Amino acid sequence: MALARVDWQDLSSRVREVIESRTGPVRSARTVSAGKNSAVALLLDTANGRVFVKGLRTDHAGIMTQAREAVIAPFVGAVSPRLLWWVEADGWDLLGFEYVEGRHADYRPGSPDLPAVVEVMQRLSSIPCPDLPEVKRPEKRWRKYVDDPAELEVLTGSTLLHTDYNPANVLIDSAGTAYLIDWAWPTRGAAFIDPCVLVYRLIADGHTPATAEAWVRDTPAWATASAEAIDVFARANARVWDELAAEAPEDRWKQKMSEVTREWSESRRGTARTSR
Repeated sequence: MALARVDWQDLSSRVREVIESRTGPVRSARTVSAGKNSAVALLLDTANGRVFVKGLRTDHAGIMTQAREAVIAPFVGAVSPRLLWWVEADGWDLLGFEYVEGRHADYRPGSPDLPAVVEVMQRLSSIPCPDLPEVKRPEKRWRKYVDDPAELEVLTGSTLLHTDYNPANVLIDSAGTAYLIDWAWPTRGAAFIDPCVLVYRLIADGHTPATAEAWVRDTPAWATASAEAIDVFARANARVWDELAAEAPEDRWKQKMSEVTREWSESRRGTARTSR
């Protein structure tokens, strides 16, 4: 369920004062409706330009996702809007980002955005992954969801992964360049995991499993992965979404993602068991 949004005028004077100490005077503020996981999502027009501010109460269960996003930000400036500041004020944890004029990516079949999405994913794969405690590891994230603990070995690696290619997490600017946002789950693992995540997101927006895989088939990460390794991830991830859906039967989005990931995993049955 999406968090209720808090408008600029509803923040305490102390919080507004702290933000303006970083941005300069705020001329106008607009609450952004897109997204589910931030109570504060503001586009501020300030004396020094536009700034996007997102935030959570410091006692919110999801506060660690903001910490991960803040910690990874210095390393992903080549593919993401730049983090300008990270502050805590009057019970709020707040991140201020440079504003990128753009829209969320369109993943539907035939969308002109898809090459840019694949391109930014490949640019990310070339960024060295920092060794930080906030960066997740596949052997912990998917440990509960494999048939045999030995299967986790194929998910390990040294590539920096975003792991959440929800189209709302990809911005497309006027030049057609894609940017990754919302780094709640940065992970250090096998390079093919991000292409896998994009595949099931494409299926969710109308692609068949075959046409979704076609979009990532020529990426080095996918082309060098074995069919068995991809199968391990597909099965494990389907189980993750099955669990999430079972915990929230009223959440249609989680139900859909459970159906989509299961469809993709089952479609891979009979895939040739040979390394590419």
